[in-house]
Amino acid sequence: MTVALEASGLSKHFGALHVTQGVSLSLASGARTALIGPNGAGKTTLVNLLTGVLKPDAGTLRLFGEEVTQASAAVRTRKGLVRTFQISSLFAQLTVFENVYIAVAQAAGRGFRFWHAAGRQRDLLERTERLVLQLQLQSDMHRRTAEIAYGRQRLVEIAIALALEPRVLLLDEPAAGIPSNELALLHDAIGSLPAEIAVLMIEHDMEMVRRFASQVAVLVNGALLMCGKPQEVMSHPEVQSVYLGTAGKKRFDGALAHA
Repeated sequence: MTVALEASGLSKHFGALHVTQGVSLSLASGARTALIGPNGAGKTTLVNLLTGVLKPDAGTLRLFGEEVTQASAAVRTRKGLVRTFQISSLFAQLTVFENVYIAVAQAAGRGFRFWHAAGRQRDLLERTERLVLQLQLQSDMHRRTAEIAYGRQRLVEIAIALALEPRVLLLDEPAAGIPSNELALLHDAIGSLPAEIAVLMIEHDMEMVRRFASQVAVLVNGALLMCGKPQEVMSHPEVQSVYLGTAGKKRFDGALAHA
């Protein structure tokens, strides 16, 4: 199986604070991996290292065999490494369709011609419409993103990420801030992602982890504690003590019981 993303010994420190400590992690094409860990474990810092927002102090990163350790975030995106963010970063005053269209145009190398003769660029318009339909956003497509529910905004972000034609997709807490009655749409959207895309998802919601992941990686104090199948990871005594605790274990066991 093709290795899509391979981190080897990634480390990052800020002064005396070692936030990432020798993390090695591999994602195959089509992988569905959840990255979990307690608050302050360094999960977002690791994603920033993977995506090029931060440069590591040690270690290497390869994308489909090509070393990209020093490549910029923009270069990594063009090579197929795409992420979403914890906090919504949409153009609030533009419509859903316009937000997605900008990403489609950017991916096609025509981002600077967004307002110029858009109607003549039928291929971009059709691609945008397909993504809107794929994420079940057609009822909101002509509304400003500021006017739609937060859970729907997260779906727009996933549509934008898919518009950039990812080969590796990093989802940074996609369920954060979404009301429970809107989570089903997010579950469906993530479940319908193209099978060939390698996906790494940072998540605290154990139900989301259960639905999504075939592999779970646990980060503690900036180091990778273990990586394995969800049941194996969650039943590990050290994981239970440093991450779940008694209440957390009950929540996860409950999620597994409904699998």
